[in-house]
Amino acid sequence: MATEITTGRNGYVTKPSEREVLITRVIDAPRELVFKAWTDPERLKRWYAPKGCTTQFLKLDFRRDGTFHSCIRSPEGHECWCKGTYHEIVVPEKIVFTVEISDKYGNSVEPADAGMDPDWPRVTIVTVTFAEFGAKTKLTLHQTVLESIAKRTGAFPSWIEMLDRLAEDLANDYVSLEVELKGLEA
Repeated sequence: MATEITTGRNGYVTKPSEREVLITRVIDAPRELVFKAWTDPERLKRWYAPKGCTTQFLKLDFRRDGTFHSCIRSPEGHECWCKGTYHEIVVPEKIVFTVEISDKYGNSVEPADAGMDPDWPRVTIVTVTFAEFGAKTKLTLHQTVLESIAKRTGAFPSWIEMLDRLAEDLANDYVSLEVELKGLEA
């Protein structure tokens, strides 16, 4: 198989569909700030869902072997519950965690029983790395699910939208900081 790389809009790089999900995005913010955005429940609520959806964290214990339990809710009211465990945290370089399909009580469920595509794995591993890229951050996200399944189910475009929201949220912070600094100078 060829190892063709496709560069899409917004500077995303994707690999062929026979591979697992692999998304790279350059975000115009320092690595420490981008990393922190993955650790703070209040910040996660602002971006960790596709556009139009909301995120609720019933639990978020960001530490090695810590767990989370969350729900992404669509505007139509569809709920996607998941839970996971943080397996590796290297501040500010890397986060490795599982994402497991669950119900609202935190019980593990099969994807088909949760109304999802039966080909979706019950548990995936997500690895997010953060590399300095000048004054920006090169974020790479890998998820252990075939890209073709992720595209078919909407998970792949959801990651793209979530990373767009993350970049917008961090850009808004920069604008607010610049306004505050200019106010201090006056």
